[in-house]
Amino acid sequence: MNLKKITGILATCVMAGALFTGCGGDTPAKTSDDVKIGMIKHLNVTETKLDELIKDVEEKANIKLSTHVTTFYDSLPLLQMGLESTSIEEASTYKCVADYLMARDPKIEIVNGHNPAHLYDNFAFAMRASDTELKQQIDDAINAMKTDGTLDQITKTYITDLKGAEDPPSVAIETFDGAEPLKIGVTGDLPPLDLVLANGEIAGFDTAMLAEIGKRLHRNIQIVQIDSASRAAALASNNIDVAFWAVIPSSEDMPMDIDKPEGVELSAPYFRDEIIHIQLKK
Repeated sequence: MNLKKITGILATCVMAGALFTGCGGDTPAKTSDDVKIGMIKHLNVTETKLDELIKDVEEKANIKLSTHVTTFYDSLPLLQMGLESTSIEEASTYKCVADYLMARDPKIEIVNGHNPAHLYDNFAFAMRASDTELKQQIDDAINAMKTDGTLDQITKTYITDLKGAEDPPSVAIETFDGAEPLKIGVTGDLPPLDLVLANGEIAGFDTAMLAEIGKRLHRNIQIVQIDSASRAAALASNNIDVAFWAVIPSSEDMPMDIDKPEGVELSAPYFRDEIIHIQLKK
């Protein structure tokens, strides 16, 4: 399948988040109209699945898909290096991540007009499909946090109210004597959502969310640092119980399970953010 078609659908249909790791194949030759874009490869999207989605979207929208030539990167720092070295012209990420990066690097700016439809992705937690009781408990906790205002407050503290280059506060995780542990996989690869500070402390919105959920479930949160690419394997091997999972498309043309490996279940979504591109200032 043509890689340009894959990247076109990623850019058009909200699958271009900087989340999942692994290297792609060879990058096709660039034409004068193409844009070299970098992203972190999705974990579980097959060419067959994307081909089906592309055909469906082309038929429904009756449009020619965007032309991008994509390079996949293993991590956010490598993606940043690709942008700084001009190996790519744009990098695909989320608005809160772009704000975090721009506050620390004045050479970066958002590409104006990239997302006129204001397309968004949702964020959720992933767990083993067999852990049905845990999923229900987490879903109930998320819904309760939405109702009582706790989710809005955590969002405000860890995302909305961040000023300049300040980091979100480290997360205070409450413990309970004799309580069952809940092992959380943290990659640190999507600040300020999934974040490990320079001093090694765990911070970020997602961890704050799970700290609150752990308190409500009376479970002891245990942080396990993992690579993004190993999240599904870490769940399957019981090394962790919950992982942060993003790129759950909210478009009706992209099913929520497009990037969900077999044996993994997703919680109710708890956050969404706009997909944008960043570039070096001209």
